Amino acid sequence: MPPNRLTDDELATLSTRLPEWTSDGTTLSREFRFDDFAAAFGFMSEVAEIAESLDHHPDWSNSWNRVAVSLTTHSAGGLTLLDLALAEAMDEQAGRVPDGPTPDA
Repeated sequence: MPPNRLTDDELATLSTRLPEWTSDGTTLSREFRFDDFAAAFGFMSEVAEIAESLDHHPDWSNSWNRVAVSLTTHSAGGLTLLDLALAEAMDEQAGRVPDGPTPDA
């Protein structure tokens, strides 16, 4: 059974809970920018382990120092607590990367 989608009340708190992310109600999106490719790829490697531990995986892409992320729970047809947990973990991990994210990330 897929996890439950976020309620309207939970969706209303997203901009406060995850201020760097944008949401259309069914996905969360953010672009992280780092000093260089190595920092961006290192971030992705660390997040991959977190995603595996959650059994929840991002849709993402990397172009040099940028990592574009989109989160949704496909089996639920929208956002769930898994997406919030992964977004929060990604924000935390980005702060641990020695060369990133840059202030305008």
